[in-house]
Amino acid sequence: MTTLKIMPREMRLMSERILSLTALPKGFFLAMQDFVMLSQKLGLGGFAALEEHFALLADAKPEAITITAENGAALELDAGNQHGWVVVPSLLDLLGELIAVHGAARITVRNAVEPAEVKIAEALGGRTGLMVTVEEGGVVTAKPQPLTGRVAEDDPVLWDLLCNGTPIEADLWWRVYHHAKKALAADTVVSRRHAGPMIVNEDGSVTGRKDNDDDTDVSFLAAPASQQTQEKGANP
Repeated sequence: MTTLKIMPREMRLMSERILSLTALPKGFFLAMQDFVMLSQKLGLGGFAALEEHFALLADAKPEAITITAENGAALELDAGNQHGWVVVPSLLDLLGELIAVHGAARITVRNAVEPAEVKIAEALGGRTGLMVTVEEGGVVTAKPQPLTGRVAEDDPVLWDLLCNGTPIEADLWWRVYHHAKKALAADTVVSRRHAGPMIVNEDGSVTGRKDNDDDTDVSFLAAPASQQTQEKGANP
């Protein structure tokens, strides 16, 4: 089996594009941008789970998550049969609120699909000033953890990813890559004219950035490649 070492930039790009194909609220799926790569790094489902459970994520309903019981610093959270990744943003918010009010937090998560994926909350907690522990049976506890301002200490899993990436099976990665391409506009003359910080009009004039100090050649955006080839052939 061939593996590739993939860095966070590429993993975030693929996750964002694929999650943009779902019905998740835009701000919500952006909050999930790191979840798949953290899952991959922690030896959980990772990108294989993203591929396997895409249909479930595509129809996810974060609003189905509800608090069913509350007793001081302890809550019971019904995940509403949502994927563990969909539960984590609300879980972290609630943990932070309980810490702020009570100085401690304990949440029992029930009815989550792929509940093991809630484990990524441990890696995410540090960046929000929490030390999160996910126990068997869906019990999640947290306590305050002062931020140092140093990524290597506050967010060690992310730091490891930034320094070393993580291995992903090559065939899986290329399937993910081609799935993510579905989020892109088709490559046409019109779509290319509207890419980046400017619009190239049909007559070749530019709307927006006009300095072109990087020697950008916009001529290929004004006509199909076949037409340019014919014109060059006719006018050597």
